[in-house]
Amino acid sequence: MRVSRQKGPAPKAGIVHLGLGAFFRAFGAVYIEEAMAASGGGDWGIVGVSLRSPAIRDQLAGQDFVYTARELGPEGSRLHQVEIVRDVLVAPESPEAVLAAMADPAIRIVTLTVTEKGYCHDPASGRLNFSNPDIEHDLTAALPRSAPGYLVRSLQRRKAAGVPPFTVLTCDNLPDNGRLVKGIVLELARAIDPDLAAWLEAEGRFPATMVDRIVPATKPEDIEALARETGREDAAPVVHEPFRQWVVEDDFVPAYGADARPDLGAVGVELVSNVTPYEHMKLRMLNGTHSSLAYLGYLAGHETIAETVADPVFAGFVKGVWRNEIIPSLKAPPGVDLLAYADALFERYANPGIRHRTWQIAMDGSQKLPQRILGTLRDNLAAGRSSPGLVTAVAAWMIYVGGTDLDGKPIDVRDPLAERLKALTVAAGDAPAKVEALLGVGEIFDTGLADALRSDLASAYRSLVEQGVRAVLGALA
Repeated sequence: MRVSRQKGPAPKAGIVHLGLGAFFRAFGAVYIEEAMAASGGGDWGIVGVSLRSPAIRDQLAGQDFVYTARELGPEGSRLHQVEIVRDVLVAPESPEAVLAAMADPAIRIVTLTVTEKGYCHDPASGRLNFSNPDIEHDLTAALPRSAPGYLVRSLQRRKAAGVPPFTVLTCDNLPDNGRLVKGIVLELARAIDPDLAAWLEAEGRFPATMVDRIVPATKPEDIEALARETGREDAAPVVHEPFRQWVVEDDFVPAYGADARPDLGAVGVELVSNVTPYEHMKLRMLNGTHSSLAYLGYLAGHETIAETVADPVFAGFVKGVWRNEIIPSLKAPPGVDLLAYADALFERYANPGIRHRTWQIAMDGSQKLPQRILGTLRDNLAAGRSSPGLVTAVAAWMIYVGGTDLDGKPIDVRDPLAERLKALTVAAGDAPAKVEALLGVGEIFDTGLADALRSDLASAYRSLVEQGVRAVLGALA
């Protein structure tokens, strides 16, 4: 028997979500459903959009778009059936249906989890990449391909119809994510219609957010275990840790008045005037060390983050990086003890119920490195602080994207620049030459940072190759 809707008809739609992957279904959708329950209803049903594949639509359609969220803690699991999703559209199959949904006056918010690469920008500069093939297409085509294209073309329809814009609420791990996405959308809008850009600048809203919950990819054994436990089949469950945190700038399109957003504050969402301190804390302390542990842990033979931090050498490494390299670069959000936050992060990493694979976290590093690690390195250089741990993590990324691990085995590198990064590595000779080649990738490294890091990165790269990961990390302690 398949899971089925238990709470009556699906709520009317008020939100379109671009990129309906596991993270948003285990995080934002749960918060929004709880907010509706806490406030006695409201039309905040979610229409999901897959920008690439029909897989999630096909998995959910046979069970009326409901699914199970399974919380995995050290002491066991807890189940929650999520019923807020009304429909899932597949953009390549029907771009017109997606645009029509986003242009619907009932839609007041468009949320996004399209990953860093989905914004079609240069991570080093934050500007829209006009040479991206999808952006080149979207500049002239009425039916777009990219997330920025769908935002701009649907907002263009709303302006033409006299409908206020929707609030664009990104939930991706990007620095100053609201302002970044606003800049990207306005750049594309100006290139298409300057009057549209002016309208969006005046009437639109792009609040910044900080999102935090560890959500590993769902594996076949997760689906099988859930079926054994409940006696029901669910083709698309999600698994997640108990912890969650959502910080949102309370700046939604004012034309909708009290109906501009769900009552998120009623379910623990922190509504603030400036999310930047929270965002930097999370990007650097969680995402920065997650990526560091992913590359170094993978090269050391560790499959998951929990397995990696169970290794005393890695535990000492990550605690030292927090204490000596990342925390000194941060201004703590109001009322937050950064050392206590680091302790809580370590407990989350060590949760044996969450099998978050190092290989999964290592994906798309070219898009993630600038905001997760390079920003900290830049600040520490400016302050005269050394960052041996983070430099070693960047060197590990450089080895990883070469496509061969320290034992000579191939790595399945998933990255928008994978072919280019591997070709640069293979064509170079020794460690300094490989580092020099990769530092020349301007989308990742600006010239000043590359010049400052060149020598230390070459030394760290050589040490990892010659001594191995555990020996190098042990020497950093």
